[in-house]
Amino acid sequence: MLSIAERHKYILDMLNKNGFIKVSDIARELDVTPVTIRKDLKYLEEKKLLYRTHGSASPVNPHTADINLQEKEKMRTSEKKNIALAACRLIEENDSIIIASGSTAHTFAQELNPKGNLTVVSASLKTSILLNNIPNIEVIQLGGIVRKNSFSVVGDFAAKLFDDLTCSKLFLGVDGIDFENGITNSNIEEALLNKKMMKAALRTIILTDSSKFGKRGFGRICSLEQVDMIITDPGIPQHTANAIEEMGIELIIA
Repeated sequence: MLSIAERHKYILDMLNKNGFIKVSDIARELDVTPVTIRKDLKYLEEKKLLYRTHGSASPVNPHTADINLQEKEKMRTSEKKNIALAACRLIEENDSIIIASGSTAHTFAQELNPKGNLTVVSASLKTSILLNNIPNIEVIQLGGIVRKNSFSVVGDFAAKLFDDLTCSKLFLGVDGIDFENGITNSNIEEALLNKKMMKAALRTIILTDSSKFGKRGFGRICSLEQVDMIITDPGIPQHTANAIEEMGIELIIA
């Protein structure tokens, strides 16, 4: 049987390797009780070596803050552009799509240059103004309450439109992707609107840089199984990429 110090080292090594551990898995691998592993995790958290969640642990606090869009636009700009270019290749002639709010989704809009006509339903005021200047793009701007942090609309007025339309694809930026908690947004009202968008789209495509994996926002949008495709950058951990593909989700690394 391993000593306490050896257990702690094993736990930290597995966290470093996988980015996430479950109490039940570690207990089985070390042939000890879940109670013992929970005590180990509590001790390691007190030493600020990990962050405990329900039945599991991660290397850092997984919860994200609601950051202003102008600040988000300065982060990981090259990764977002590559993700946007990959997403643009999915646009078909005479397509109808939904673009949600967020900096990565807006970067996608900046790169759009469709062949033929394109109809875009947009939650973002900035995205709508940008795309309105492109002759062959028709923009449908959602109405509702404008969020100052994201320059996007939320609320019942915005959500009701999706009862009466169907689009081929939803391009959705997120604040967190977590195997336990699924796809999340840092704002609950935006998360609720994203749910309505998903129901109105034939395919849901997540546009996210790799820093969002293992993170959790306040508002849950859906489980990971409900997503059709994820486009991200090469920074995604290999074990995460493997797990996503094993779930049958198409993964594009741009």
